[in-house]
Amino acid sequence: MRNLSLLQRFRCVDLPIPGSPQCFSIRSEAGTVLVASELAITEYDPRSGEVYKEVSLTTDDYLPEDGSGLVVAIQDLPDQESVCVATANGDVILYNLNTSQLECVGSVDSGLTGMTWSPDQELVTLTTGQETIIMMTKDFEPITEVAINQDDFGEDKFITVGWGKKETQFHGSEGKQAAQRKAAEVQPALPWDDRKPRITWRGDGQFFAVSAVCPNTGARKVRIWNRECVLQATSEVVNGLEHPLCWKPSGSLIASTQRHPNKHSVVFMEKNGLLHGDFTLPFGKDQVKVKELLWNSDSTVLGVWMEDLKPGENTPNTYIQLWTVGNYHWYLKQSLHFGNEPLRAPACVCWDPEKPLRLHLLTRGWASYTYDWGWSTQRSNGNDCHDNANVAVIDGDKILVTTFRQCVIPPPMCAFELQLPVPVNLVTFHSQAQRTNELAALTADGHIYVYSEGGGVENGGVPRVPGFKVITAPLVLRKTYRVAVDQEEPLTLRLLLWLSEDLFLAVAHGGSLTRLLKLTPSDSQDPKDTLEIRSEVPVDGHVISLCHSLRNGTVALQLEDGQIRKLIMESSELSLTEWKDSTGNTINFPRPCVQTALCSLSGEEYLIGLTERSHLYIGDSLVASNISSFVVYDDFLLLTTHSHMCHCLNLSMLSVKGLQSALSSDANQNDETVRKVERGSRIVSVVPQDTRLILQMPRGNLETIHHRALVLAQLRKWLDGLRFKDAFECMRKLRINLNLIYDHNPSVFLDNIEMFLKQIDSINHINLFLTELKEEDTTTTMYPSPLRSDSSSASGKGGKKVDIVCDALRSTMETLDPQKYCLCILTSHVKKTAPELEIALQKVHELRVNPPSGSNSVNAEEALKYLLFLVNVNELYEHSLGTYDFDLVLMVAEKSQKDPKEYLPFLNMLKTMELNYQRYTIDKHLKRYRKALHHLSKCGEEHFTELLNLVKDQKLYSDALELYPSDSEQYKTLSVAYGEHLVEQQQAEQAGLLLWRCGETARALQAFVSCTSWRHALAVATHIPLPPEQLALLARDLAEKLLEARRHREAALCLEQYAKDCEEAISALIQGAAWEEALRLIYLYNRQDIIETNLKSALLDAHSNQTSFLESQKALFIRHKNRLAVVRELKAKAKLELFDEDGADCADAELYSEASSVLTGSHLGSKYSRSNSRISSRSSKNRRKAEGKKHSLKEGSPFEDIALLNALIQIITIVDKMREEVHSLLKALVLFQFDGPASSLQRNYSDLLQLMETALPEIWSENLQQGQTPLTGPNSTANSIMASFQQQRPAVPQQDMEALTAPKMRNTIKWKLSILK
Repeated sequence: MRNLSLLQRFRCVDLPIPGSPQCFSIRSEAGTVLVASELAITEYDPRSGEVYKEVSLTTDDYLPEDGSGLVVAIQDLPDQESVCVATANGDVILYNLNTSQLECVGSVDSGLTGMTWSPDQELVTLTTGQETIIMMTKDFEPITEVAINQDDFGEDKFITVGWGKKETQFHGSEGKQAAQRKAAEVQPALPWDDRKPRITWRGDGQFFAVSAVCPNTGARKVRIWNRECVLQATSEVVNGLEHPLCWKPSGSLIASTQRHPNKHSVVFMEKNGLLHGDFTLPFGKDQVKVKELLWNSDSTVLGVWMEDLKPGENTPNTYIQLWTVGNYHWYLKQSLHFGNEPLRAPACVCWDPEKPLRLHLLTRGWASYTYDWGWSTQRSNGNDCHDNANVAVIDGDKILVTTFRQCVIPPPMCAFELQLPVPVNLVTFHSQAQRTNELAALTADGHIYVYSEGGGVENGGVPRVPGFKVITAPLVLRKTYRVAVDQEEPLTLRLLLWLSEDLFLAVAHGGSLTRLLKLTPSDSQDPKDTLEIRSEVPVDGHVISLCHSLRNGTVALQLEDGQIRKLIMESSELSLTEWKDSTGNTINFPRPCVQTALCSLSGEEYLIGLTERSHLYIGDSLVASNISSFVVYDDFLLLTTHSHMCHCLNLSMLSVKGLQSALSSDANQNDETVRKVERGSRIVSVVPQDTRLILQMPRGNLETIHHRALVLAQLRKWLDGLRFKDAFECMRKLRINLNLIYDHNPSVFLDNIEMFLKQIDSINHINLFLTELKEEDTTTTMYPSPLRSDSSSASGKGGKKVDIVCDALRSTMETLDPQKYCLCILTSHVKKTAPELEIALQKVHELRVNPPSGSNSVNAEEALKYLLFLVNVNELYEHSLGTYDFDLVLMVAEKSQKDPKEYLPFLNMLKTMELNYQRYTIDKHLKRYRKALHHLSKCGEEHFTELLNLVKDQKLYSDALELYPSDSEQYKTLSVAYGEHLVEQQQAEQAGLLLWRCGETARALQAFVSCTSWRHALAVATHIPLPPEQLALLARDLAEKLLEARRHREAALCLEQYAKDCEEAISALIQGAAWEEALRLIYLYNRQDIIETNLKSALLDAHSNQTSFLESQKALFIRHKNRLAVVRELKAKAKLELFDEDGADCADAELYSEASSVLTGSHLGSKYSRSNSRISSRSSKNRRKAEGKKHSLKEGSPFEDIALLNALIQIITIVDKMREEVHSLLKALVLFQFDGPASSLQRNYSDLLQLMETALPEIWSENLQQGQTPLTGPNSTANSIMASFQQQRPAVPQQDMEALTAPKMRNTIKWKLSILK
């Protein structure tokens, strides 16, 4: 739905060139035009009119000096830096542009009628006066010569498969008469046909087509030849076929013209010569003749050059029309009328080979015109709900208008057509608020037609027809203005803006300058409305775009080199200033843009532009380079990309850099600003104050999408304005989660629940809202909003969201009309996080007992049926059973699929039971065992055994004990059962306490003994009481268990106080190295003999063991310490080698620090890392095994240094803990005059502690500590944090971090004896 808009026009008149123009060629690289006349070849600049080179064709007698010569073709050859010219007398001339020399490279005696070069300029075809085709190479070496008119069809001749005769075949709607129809007579070529052959090449240079008059029939035929000049196909008989011929560069169709008895058409042929589509020219059947057809280089525009066929006494009028196709419909986009003055008529017309939308034209009076076109979409630019999202499409003398707010009609259809008397060149919509649906059209004759809304039948409106509704009323013609500007040349006015009721802005060509005109209606009493120039300002350069901001009233201009100007209209005069930003810097586009729009970005106004190469600029900043279309709507920028994505960005929250980042980064899953679209989609329009975005596909069909960003923005507006109904309907239609209604602003929703209910006013919709409620906050997960504050996302009240909403809605509905909202109230009970099914069932039961009388009320049957829709019938049946209301149970059961034989016997059995036992049976059936236990406890003594079994089965011991007094027999029985259960669960001590409490002392004693709780056991034994002999035996058994557990002091206490065996008690203390306690008992019980027999020998044995242990630990410590130094030295060497190989900037160098062992795993010992990488983490056993291999002390293992550090920490910790034990042993040795052994032990232990204390700084150096300091902290600076991030140190596991920290030694503990040396 795009139109062709004229961006700029270059005009040069009265070129100083001899003769009259006959043909020309474009030099794209130099930007010049080569034109041939009957006298010379001239090169000139179409922008400035300057003549660069000129060479005469008459000097060397290539053409006669009297001007009767004819140049049939001219072609620029960039590779050869030459120009090839063919003359009618048969000469092929090469003009060298460097030396300005002419050379005749060949001559044909019969003369030449045409010359055409292949698109790759490797081949040239010449048509001669003898009706032959000569094909030559680019070096003018002949390849072949063939006759144009061939009797053969060609290599692609159709094959007849022999399926019967024509008379017996099916002929469709034509009937049997088609079989007897005679072939149409071949009509000769039209009288005005020049009978010259025409050649056109396909864009890829593989085929060319020739249109020539057959000498036998006198009719034109088109023949298709391949690159080797072999005939491929001949066209079917086409009566009225004319001489224009042009092959579409994309290769699909060959265009020509055909004159029918009742119309004049442009027809298309396929490569096999068959017709394939056409369109009718907007003239009478004998009004014009087509001189030439011209496809542009990208096959998007077809130019038709025509002139009047029967001019009468006057010279013929000349027309150039530009046609495009979309959805299989041909649109006339531009019509250029050159009048009937001979010197203004075009002599040569062609498209630029490099720029697809640049048209070159040279008139007979040596005036050069260059037209630059651009694609544009004419859409209304309103932002309020009054704007109908109009889009106007130019189609000749009609304007096709589609109002997308009311309907989406695929082109070429439309909502309504505006018929004008002459073709339309430009359409603009009114830029005044509330009137943006009105439009103005500039026609080819220079008039402006103004259309507006409203009006009855008498004013051109649509009459009302009973039974029909007018969705879109067409616009009505209000005024026709004649513009008081010299418009003798076509397209003098362009870039029209309609700013207000009587104010237009236009750009006009005036000589070498571009003028910006302010047009207003004339004050004179002229019967014809005229727009006069009230003010004009010359512009230094060519204006290629005008845009206006409806919000700020700003008008911006763009010049051909990308410069931006701002229009000042404060007074009656116009003025232009440079566009500057907030800092005063001048802003210009780096490249000219074909589409521009004004927008506000973070409060500052910018001009946004899109170039023909898909670069999007905001001011002078490149934002993206793959944009296919964009539109600015309100605060949003919507754009499509060549990667088939549609972005919708909120400009009020973004800076230019933020916009660049948003368009360059990949979207996450919940990014509302991006969505995928169909390949090649372009934006047509956005419906204001709605959620619809209209896209057009490459073929022309339309699609409507609801972009998530637009939808959510509109929903937020509606919710802020408390328009709950609009928001709900939109969310329901577009599948937006309804939780957003509450999550957007919980407090506002809770304060306006009554308004919400009245606006929705639908039981089903309220139920839908309730059933979709969930605890998730959709504003932080599904639909995050960048403007959202933390306070607004909090819940309206404390508690769970679903419960809050359900309770609030239910209380409001019960206040408004509980009968009307009965089903919604049931839903609010069921939807709560803990469903209140019993309450819901009770309400249903109340409806059954007291049926409502209102007309809009719901009866019990309907309520129950709805409840069964929300809840599984079996679950509802069980909950109804849990209410103990059998009427309710029967009501639910009747609505279920249950067989009455299943539930009736059960219900009848329950009715016969005592109340508490009945409820116990129900609760047990429903597996509500605690309630069942409570009811069963009220059923009397006869059911206690059943209760006990229930307690044991369901392990409800604590609940059961609470139901009976502590002095009852039932309490004792339950306690015994609980104790037995605890013993089975390996909790014998708790079982003993429970049994002792209820008087079961014997069982309690057994439980205490089994868990070696010796104090409780002896206390219970004394409480029983046990005889002294049994008590002593019990004490010995407990002491034996304590000794096995290495609890020597406690065993000695049992033996001394309860078994009365002091010798065994002293022996236990000596065995546990409790020397001081043993001495106390020895002298307490006067057993000094034990000193000689047991104590002294035990002291010497302990001394020997401690000495040997200290020696082994010392040797192990020294060995590990030395090995650690070697490992670190190896790592330092490997790190230096890596620096030498890869340089100091190697990314891996930091990995090989003292704090890491990655080097040996990745470079020196890769076999370990590879094997470890295959270790699965499927089980904890495997993980422990992997950790064991990782921290192996084996030499050369990848993490040997970490393993050594762990081993050293273990040795230091063990030795440091021996301080108390050594101190006690030293005191005992000194007491019995073992001063020598005591001194040696003290000296050895002190030396070992000193050795470890000295080695700590060496093993755990400061570099090792600093290597793992955190990136941030109180002592960190910005530079240190950045340096830490740049180094990218590998993360160290927590277990390895502990090994990198030096252990703490307990130097404050005094263990030495000063009396020893």
